[in-house]
Amino acid sequence: MDIRSKALTKSIWVFHMSVGSCNNCDIEILDCFTPRHDIERFGIQLIGSVRHADALLITGAMNKKAIVRMKKVYEQTAKPCVVVACGICACSQHMFRDSYNVGEPLDKILPVDLYIPGCPPKPEAIISGILQLVNKMKKGK
Repeated sequence: MDIRSKALTKSIWVFHMSVGSCNNCDIEILDCFTPRHDIERFGIQLIGSVRHADALLITGAMNKKAIVRMKKVYEQTAKPCVVVACGICACSQHMFRDSYNVGEPLDKILPVDLYIPGCPPKPEAIISGILQLVNKMKKGK
């Protein structure tokens, strides 16, 4: 395990990107940072610059205009970068699958490392999923 991958297990800086969501997932993500759930105790924090991000947290069904922008954002991240699909729309496009404005699924555009299903996923599920990913990275998988 290289030094950057080891650092990802200690403190994860997350850049959140909404690519066509209804904002319910966004509300639950912000709820993770309230004192009730306090995800920051695990060293996870939201940041404003994708260039400093260790993880991309993506919500919503990928619409056609967002595909090009999402690829540009992913190219700007430092590697290795963990991609997390949060919510059923990001995981499988759910009810928007055959919509005229929805492009390819997220996992055909970017390499997704973690899927957190739910409409919207509860803060407990988000925290549990991210911690399972961290434990997986510690084991070197």
